Amino acid sequence: MTSEIPIFTRNSVAKAKQVVATPDEPADPEGGSGFAEWAMLTLHALRIEVGKSYRVTLDLLSEMPAVLDEIGLTRLPHYTVLRDWFETIPTETWRAFLGRRAEKRTGHAAIDSTGFDRNQPSRHYATRLHYRVRALKVTALVDVETLYITNIHSTTSKKSDQRIGPQVARRNAGDLRSLAADRGYDAKAFRDELREHGVRPLIKHRIYSSLDHAHNCMNSDDYNKRWMSETVFSSIKRTLGAAVRARSW
Repeated sequence: MTSEIPIFTRNSVAKAKQVVATPDEPADPEGGSGFAEWAMLTLHALRIEVGKSYRVTLDLLSEMPAVLDEIGLTRLPHYTVLRDWFETIPTETWRAFLGRRAEKRTGHAAIDSTGFDRNQPSRHYATRLHYRVRALKVTALVDVETLYITNIHSTTSKKSDQRIGPQVARRNAGDLRSLAADRGYDAKAFRDELREHGVRPLIKHRIYSSLDHAHNCMNSDDYNKRWMSETVFSSIKRTLGAAVRARSW
């Protein structure tokens, strides 16, 4: 029986190579010139899959020759190299990798946002580093059938959902058939843009008149799947925690 970790690694390697500029680069080039981008993406995917720290993840992988063979590595980077590399990879690459990992999409999605606290060792530490970020707002596009996250947007500002929603939906318009969202995304311009791309908007109307009540009743059954995005956020916070520890993202 084949272990699930090598299979996960094999799939991650294939997806990572699809989103980098040099997919044919060896995982560990001769001469010590550094590890291939797709190999580092795969290592990060494995770190998230096993749910361990950088140091522990690499210790575990060092005892898994079958996994290293799938990546094509004869050695592993130091855990600080993997950690520092995470801060340099462009967000666009992460989005593309996330999209490739979530290929089983039905086209019916929901968009929602949540907050993650900034977890810091002490107030003295934050003051010494002149670090003032207290929270991170994360907006996710979730397939309501498979619960795959197909795109994300993160910000430390108080940017309105009405501005973030179109930005996230626009990047995935070609894959969407319907999009559910709460009243925070209620905007005529957003609905019109979705319809122009052939996407059915399932966005709750703010109540200003009886007509708004009627609009909300018409879409109630399909809209109710929006809560699946909240299920995804709840699962993430239960398994990974409700706070972020990185100093940059």
